[in-house]
Amino acid sequence: MTRVLISGASIAGPALAFWLRRAGWDAVVVERAPELRTGGQNIDIRGAAREAVRRMGLDDAVAAATTGEEGTEFIGADGRIVAAFPAGTSDSGGATGEREILRGDLSEILVGATLAGDRPVEYRFGDRITGLTEEGEQVLVAFEHAPDEHFDLVVAADGIGSSTRGLVFGDEVEIRSLNLQITYGTIPRTESDKPWWRWYNAPGGRSVTLRPDTHGTTRATLTRLTDGGSRAGVQDRSSKELLTQLRADFGDAGWQAERVLEGFEEADDLYSESIGQVFAPAWSRGRVALLGDAAWCAAPVSGMGTSLSLVGAYVLAGELATHGDPRAGLTAYEEVLRPYVAQAQKLPPGTPRLANPKSRVGIGAFHTGLRVAASLPSWVGEKFFAPSVDTFELKDYGLTR
Repeated sequence: MTRVLISGASIAGPALAFWLRRAGWDAVVVERAPELRTGGQNIDIRGAAREAVRRMGLDDAVAAATTGEEGTEFIGADGRIVAAFPAGTSDSGGATGEREILRGDLSEILVGATLAGDRPVEYRFGDRITGLTEEGEQVLVAFEHAPDEHFDLVVAADGIGSSTRGLVFGDEVEIRSLNLQITYGTIPRTESDKPWWRWYNAPGGRSVTLRPDTHGTTRATLTRLTDGGSRAGVQDRSSKELLTQLRADFGDAGWQAERVLEGFEEADDLYSESIGQVFAPAWSRGRVALLGDAAWCAAPVSGMGTSLSLVGAYVLAGELATHGDPRAGLTAYEEVLRPYVAQAQKLPPGTPRLANPKSRVGIGAFHTGLRVAASLPSWVGEKFFAPSVDTFELKDYGLTR
């Protein structure tokens, strides 16, 4: 039986393990976190990814775990609603997707599906890959804690900063900055909170958002345009340094910025990142492959990150199963998926500056455009916020039961 080692237990990794098990392959998932990470912010499932979830038989489970977000409201400086857009009612439309779910909740559903029934997928938490050496038709994998072990294929699905990818590609992969920093955290819910995503713009390319969840709390973000800087520089800051920077950046932002800042002081899931896109020269080398953000991160502003991971996992497993030989399957996987990913990475002109204007005049123009869009028929609003790519036909690999 072909054995595959997958690095990363968030979305792409468990989704790939699910399909590989369907194909009769043996999948092992290694995750550096000590346990499954159940936190995280809102993500949505759009386009072909909706069909992939249906083929998994998990659409009802995902629907039951959605956040209940009813739509998106843009808030003005006076706290009043500038424009409102109801949640989408199609596979792809709307700023709030029909399948809006927390990252951790989706991860739990996917992992649970891989553990159910016969031949459950093996998960190894609290460890990571530290070395990869090809030996004939296998890869010798060195782990930080476990003994070395041979696998037929290794897949890096451990995110934009994938350490597994670095072992094979070094600095060949470009991470292109979008000059945008987003800080996420969970704060206490108050009576003023609504079942809507509320978005407020402040001068200086800053925004504050609040979103509902199904856990009795509120998910908040603080976003600002930057003048560049490395992703590592943001990631390596201590919580105290980050909070000091956020207070300096958002202390005068207005609306509910002060509430968010105070909430972030106590948040146990505070996370900040410099947003970028990944451009890899290839998605495999020998018997090591890349999947999800490790291969092609399109950035949260694309609205396609989770969807690309779900579709990518289906295609990778399907092509591997179809060809049998891992090298042939990896070649076909890239040939099939590259055009779709390339289209998703082409962000609309002006992104992300268009939604984060620097001046009050810019915010006014942004709000005028939103009012016009909100005044049109609802299907126009859905198209207004739909990602640029949602037409990808999934092959039938014979993996659906």
